[in-house]
Amino acid sequence: MRRPRFDDRPERGAAVVDFVLVLVLLVPLVLGILQVALTLHVRNTLASAAAEGARYAAAADRDLASGAAHTRAQISGAVSGRYADDVTVREVVLDGLPTVEVVVRGDVPALGLGGPGISFEVRGHASEEARP
Repeated sequence: MRRPRFDDRPERGAAVVDFVLVLVLLVPLVLGILQVALTLHVRNTLASAAAEGARYAAAADRDLASGAAHTRAQISGAVSGRYADDVTVREVVLDGLPTVEVVVRGDVPALGLGGPGISFEVRGHASEEARP
């Protein structure tokens, strides 16, 4: 009795086709997950830096410019200095309290490579300490 050889099977090459078909579905899925992770990381980092900059500027012995500089330093140290380009600090009144507001605007390009991206704006607030 003759044993069938591996080469005699009619499904020869089907594994390559299966691999390509699965890869076509998995690669966009993985890239989409990476894009969401990158966007959330940058957004959360900017929100944290904005809140920290607002607290820093709201201290009794600080001014608004020092809050903006502190926010830029936080962003540059955590992600990239290009996200620290659009930082705005101002005094506002929220619920009758004098408050410092830090606004950071940023764009996250597709997978961090460039091209069109996702734009967002985050805000941080802190109540001002009484100044002597």
